[in-house]
Amino acid sequence: MKDLTQGSIGSHLAQMSMFIGMGMLVQTLYYLVDLYFVAGLGQQALAGVSAAGNVMFIVLGLTQVLSVGTITLISHAVGRKDQSDANLIFNQALLISSICAVLMFIAGYTIAGAYVREIAADPASKAAGELYLKWFVPGLALQFAVVGMGAALRGTGIVKPTMIVQSVTLLLNTVLAPVLIAGWGTGHPLGVKGAALASSISIAVGVIMLAIYFARLEHYVGVDTKLWRPDFPTWKRMGNIGLPAGGEFMIMFLVVGVVYWCIREFGAAAQAGFGIGSRVMQSIFLPAMAVAFAASPIAGQNYGARQAGRVRETFRTAAFTGVAIMAVLTLFCQWKASILVRAFTNDPQVIEYGTHYLKIISWNFIGTGIIFTCSGLFQAIGNTWPSLLSSAARVITFCVPAIWLSLQPWVRLDHIWYLSVATVALQAVFSLWLLMDQFRKRLAFAT
Repeated sequence: MKDLTQGSIGSHLAQMSMFIGMGMLVQTLYYLVDLYFVAGLGQQALAGVSAAGNVMFIVLGLTQVLSVGTITLISHAVGRKDQSDANLIFNQALLISSICAVLMFIAGYTIAGAYVREIAADPASKAAGELYLKWFVPGLALQFAVVGMGAALRGTGIVKPTMIVQSVTLLLNTVLAPVLIAGWGTGHPLGVKGAALASSISIAVGVIMLAIYFARLEHYVGVDTKLWRPDFPTWKRMGNIGLPAGGEFMIMFLVVGVVYWCIREFGAAAQAGFGIGSRVMQSIFLPAMAVAFAASPIAGQNYGARQAGRVRETFRTAAFTGVAIMAVLTLFCQWKASILVRAFTNDPQVIEYGTHYLKIISWNFIGTGIIFTCSGLFQAIGNTWPSLLSSAARVITFCVPAIWLSLQPWVRLDHIWYLSVATVALQAVFSLWLLMDQFRKRLAFAT
């Protein structure tokens, strides 16, 4: 356990965000490595895998429920110096992870394929997406265990072990991807099936490594089967904080799904370009996301210790850092967006679509950095409903107009991208207003 209620906020934020950012980079590289080799299989395979990859937002939403609830409550318990409550929350998180993994297996093999068939541009893309999902579902199910254990460590202020495990699994995935996808050394390429298998095997290894760490090295919280009986009051506490945060990812899933549906008439090349551009954009977001994710346990421990001044200081430091990072990345995308897209494909059409997308959507970056920071602070103070409200507002401001635009004969892709920029700016302002209101209400103990 690391006490974050003492010492420099800036120092804590820099150290934690560095390790969290490295871990997130590793996690993102899973998909970028697969994307690189899948791109060599053609537009349809790339479009299909990109569309199927959107299912990851559902898993991210569900794991976010678990992660945010676990991080917030454990950080509060650490701030109160209540080790027994922290241990109870950790073991309940493991129980919930096991239940969710089983449900993911069932859902992945029953309804996920129908979703891919609905949004993919053509039959070949649909077939590739369904095949990819079939072999990636085990990896998606195992994500719950990884997230549950990683969240417990982050809540106690420890982030390095998770980053190390993710780095090892990335190396494994990087080795397996060319072997399984392209058939390097075996002469038996498996295509998109190999991409899914490489990720699933790597995630399984990560689960084993984290389990060994908790069994041998972690002492503040640990596996205790006596605490695995369902404790519904604890589930309610976790859900009240985690469900709104998970709802945000479900809204992201909806928004991306709407985009795929709206641009399907532009063909597989447009969907492939958007698929690469959106994955690159997610990678670009990592530094600002790392800062926001690091701010959550720091502010959470200080909130549990009733140190309102340090909670506010955490927000100011994280917001300034996130905006500065995003401003630099915006300028880079305006200058050299094509370099980022060309790293994954040589198809001129796909490059054109992906570059065009990144150049316009990069004007979102600063607003997105503000939204991330506000979301991290909502988690820290234990009320994530305002963050969900902010995200839900975008369904109205973006999805409804985007669907209308897609039905017009004169619509162009840039109309949808500019609509996205405008609605993200509105969401950033709304999130800031909601956070200031929560600070006034929840930090009143400062007096």
